[in-house]
Amino acid sequence: MGIIYGGATHVGMKRKTNQDSITLNPELNLFVVADGMGGHNGGDIASQLTIEHMPKLFKDNLDKDPSELLKLCVKEVNRMIYDKGQAEPLLKGMGTTIVAYYYNGPNLYIANVGDSRCYMVNNNKLFQLSRDHSFVQEKINMGIYSREQAKHDKQKNIITRTVGFEPEVDVDVYTYKICKNDMFFICSDGLSGYVSDPDILHIINNNIPDPAKATKADIDKTIQDLIDQANAGGGKDNISVILTIAQ
Repeated sequence: MGIIYGGATHVGMKRKTNQDSITLNPELNLFVVADGMGGHNGGDIASQLTIEHMPKLFKDNLDKDPSELLKLCVKEVNRMIYDKGQAEPLLKGMGTTIVAYYYNGPNLYIANVGDSRCYMVNNNKLFQLSRDHSFVQEKINMGIYSREQAKHDKQKNIITRTVGFEPEVDVDVYTYKICKNDMFFICSDGLSGYVSDPDILHIINNNIPDPAKATKADIDKTIQDLIDQANAGGGKDNISVILTIAQ
């Protein structure tokens, strides 16, 4: 099973710097989005540390079970970011979200901390495979309101779990059995916060009506259209997207 892929990150319309970072590593079949946060460039550093060290850690531990491998890498990156923040006062409190996935044989392994997301498109339908670690998601879990109602919550940007803010972090890992022509994509909340799920699905299906015939150019066009739509919706945050298709 081959993989075609693409990815891009954009500063958005309001921010002066881009604190998002992405990794596309077809050699390892590893794809990562990190959305950094923290003052005095702390977010930039946290997300950059993630994409610098995670592939190295991954490659050094390929003998491990895939789920444990992803979990180990995120936990080790968490320690590195936390230690750097403790050593440099101006960076104390910095952190990042991480959403990553790893193709391994018939399965896709997904790791998630924070509110960056992993989606799948299968048979022209969109599914969110990860679960946000956010205050709003906690309210949804408790049945306080629906996901649609949650869009209007003023606390929707408050996240409850990040990488690097504390010395230890819990990592959610999911496993999905891949079907041929499944499309997977990961993104920062600069996309998911400004483009609705129906609009995301429309853009993907419009550009890639048949995943079996998709090309790299189709993927790149889809990613650009998603970024453009996020910017048209306000572009108040950095935007990152990675899209892959198993063919």
